Amino acid sequence: MEEKLCGKLYLCATPIGNLEDITFRVLNTLKSVDLIAAEDTRHSIKLLNHFDIKTPMTSYHEFNKVDKARYLVEKILSGMNVAVITDAGTPGISDPGEELVRQCLAAGIKVTSLPGPAACITALTMSGRETRRFSFEAFLPADKKERKRILEELVNETRTIILYEAPHHLLKTLEELREYLGGEREITVCKELTKTYENAFLTTIEEAVRYYEVNEPRGEYVLVVAGKKIAEIEKEKQEEFLSMSVKEHVEMYVNQGMDKKEAMKMAAKDRGVSKRDIYQELIGE
Repeated sequence: MEEKLCGKLYLCATPIGNLEDITFRVLNTLKSVDLIAAEDTRHSIKLLNHFDIKTPMTSYHEFNKVDKARYLVEKILSGMNVAVITDAGTPGISDPGEELVRQCLAAGIKVTSLPGPAACITALTMSGRETRRFSFEAFLPADKKERKRILEELVNETRTIILYEAPHHLLKTLEELREYLGGEREITVCKELTKTYENAFLTTIEEAVRYYEVNEPRGEYVLVVAGKKIAEIEKEKQEEFLSMSVKEHVEMYVNQGMDKKEAMKMAAKDRGVSKRDIYQELIGE
């Protein structure tokens, strides 16, 4: 008897609001696979019914992602083709899909991703912020220690920062961003992407805090925060160096193993002066 070929895993991006954003390729795949693994079957059945898709579904979510992934891997190895869909957007981004992908690749299963909607990219492109370099942080961790660590890392992040947030946590997160990044940092608050009441609010963190203190947040939010300007970081470093005496500054580099000539050169660069100025200061001291 001929051995049955291994199936494939399809990561299918689904609409984040507007159902017309689904692709023909995703629709055809969802109709042709043997099984659909959905983050929330009660939510996804509405999507499948809208497009008259009759493929069987099974739940695959955060709380069963490890064991259920093993089950799905076995099904695919037996020859079944499986599609994964999340509640909205692209599977594997801020959802349990990444665990299934990891297990499938470890088992030698071919994984393919069908491109489509992603809230982070949609928000970034309409935010008015720099798009060439960005840091996607999704939802900040609930654990206080881990959350603090991430926020501290973002203080000097020069890339555009993208965060997800639920309405009932929005004000708290904005207040934390104000504490760590400063109220003057520019931000675009995007909500209800692709839906009827879609909006992109270009403002500062301070103004956003004030607005949501008196206006109850509603809908799902993506926060696109401007990165810290490199010139600002360099200015802060220079101010830190200027708080030291020239002698202390040069000795700092000497203690790191530099010869005095190179240490004087580095100190001059840090302080924005010439090496001769450093030499004159040392003579004076």
